[in-house]
Amino acid sequence: MHPPIEVAGRWIKRYHVTSDPAGIAPEVQSAAYAILPELLPEPDGTPPATFVVLHRGGDDGAYLNAYSWVWDNVLHFRGAAAGQPVLDCPDDDPSHFVTTDRPWIGCVWELPPILHERDAWVRHVLARRAPEVPDLDAYLTDSVAEGTTGDRS
Repeated sequence: MHPPIEVAGRWIKRYHVTSDPAGIAPEVQSAAYAILPELLPEPDGTPPATFVVLHRGGDDGAYLNAYSWVWDNVLHFRGAAAGQPVLDCPDDDPSHFVTTDRPWIGCVWELPPILHERDAWVRHVLARRAPEVPDLDAYLTDSVAEGTTGDRS
């Protein structure tokens, strides 16, 4: 599990997807998180939380999907890619991220965190229990268990 980080006033929960047992290279991670401010929405009074999926493909591609909570219960999406010519990346460098304007929200390997994050948001932020204050800290610590995303059902 990668601990949450604060970027541009938002708390970011982080998921990594890769088939490489060594994980995602530090230079790819750094480049992905450097472009993250461009993917975040303006504050709107919703607790400032986002979750990201950083995916290093089996080819030269790397993908960063940013899912931000807005308007209390709506999921805002923006993405970036690197090293993938089909997505208008300028080269095959997996650390040269550019924003994308495709309406795609993620591939099958990137989607498992969405279900968990939806349920965690309801549980910790939207559920009307005493106290009736959203518990952002509890949300930030409630993450998908470690492991691969391919075998989740």
